[in-house]
Amino acid sequence: MKETAYYNGKTARLARLRVPATDRAFYFGDGVYDAAYGRNGRIHALDEHIDRFFGSAEAVGITVPESKAGIKEIITRLAVRSPLKDQFVYFQVSRGSGIREHSYPDGVKGNLFVMVKEGKIRNVNLPVKLITVKDTRFLHCNVKSLNLLPSVMAAKAAEREGCDEAVFVRDGAVTECSHSNIFVLKEGRLITAPADNRILAGVCRAHLLRLCEKEGIPAEEREYSEAELYEADEILLTSAGSFCLRASELNKKPVGMKDENLARFLQQALVAEFEEAVNPQQSKV
Repeated sequence: MKETAYYNGKTARLARLRVPATDRAFYFGDGVYDAAYGRNGRIHALDEHIDRFFGSAEAVGITVPESKAGIKEIITRLAVRSPLKDQFVYFQVSRGSGIREHSYPDGVKGNLFVMVKEGKIRNVNLPVKLITVKDTRFLHCNVKSLNLLPSVMAAKAAEREGCDEAVFVRDGAVTECSHSNIFVLKEGRLITAPADNRILAGVCRAHLLRLCEKEGIPAEEREYSEAELYEADEILLTSAGSFCLRASELNKKPVGMKDENLARFLQQALVAEFEEAVNPQQSKV
C-alpha cells in the first residue's frame, strides 16, 4: 500500500495509522476538510485550498492546530516523500477529542489528519451524464464540512442511473453538484450560482471565473433554473480533479454540446494551468 498519512504529529502508512474513537469526527462528523491534486510532490493551487480550509474551520469555530505555513509544510513533505506520481491530497481537522457530548468545550485544538493517495486527473475530453436531485442539504454548504451524507446519496443515485454526477436543485434553483460546481454557457455568457451559503465555492470555480475576466468572456453569478440547463449551449462542471467537464445528457435527455470552441478553450486553459503548476520546467521548454 502506497498511501501515506499524518495524524497529530504521527506519520505512517494509511492502513496503519490509528485515530482515537474519541475524535469528534468519529461521533458527529464534527470537522472540515479540503482536497487538492498534484504530481510528483507539486500540489496545484495548494495555498488557495489551505485558505478555504481555514475559512471553513473559522466558520464553525474549529481551532486548527497548525498555521497555514505549517499545514503547507506537512502536506508538501508527505507529497514529496510519496512514491506516487499522480497525487490526491486530502486534509481535515476535527473539533478535537472527548467523551461524546453534543456541545463542546471552548479553546480545544483540533485534530489534524492529512492523507496522500493516488489520484489521476480526469480526462476532460470525455463528456459526462447528469441527473437532478432535490437539494436536501443544510444551509451551511459554503463550509466544506465532513457531513457529506446527502452528497454521498446523490452520487450513488447518479451511479445507479449510469450517470457521472448529480445536480442539486433547491426551490427551483440550481445550486451545485454532489462533488463539483456547475455552470451554463448561453450565447457566449457563462452563468453560475452565487457563492452564498447554498454552495461550496470551489477553487477551480474561481479559476474559471478569473479566466473569463482575463479573456473578456462575459460571466455572471446569479440564480438560474433547471429549465435553463436544458436550454444551455453548454453545461460545464468544475472541480479540482476534473478541471472543466462538458455534460451531454441530463435526466436521460441530450443537452448542451453546442459551443465546442468556447468550451474547449476553457477546458484546455485550465488543464494548461495545472500542467504549468506541476511541471514548471517542462512548461518552459
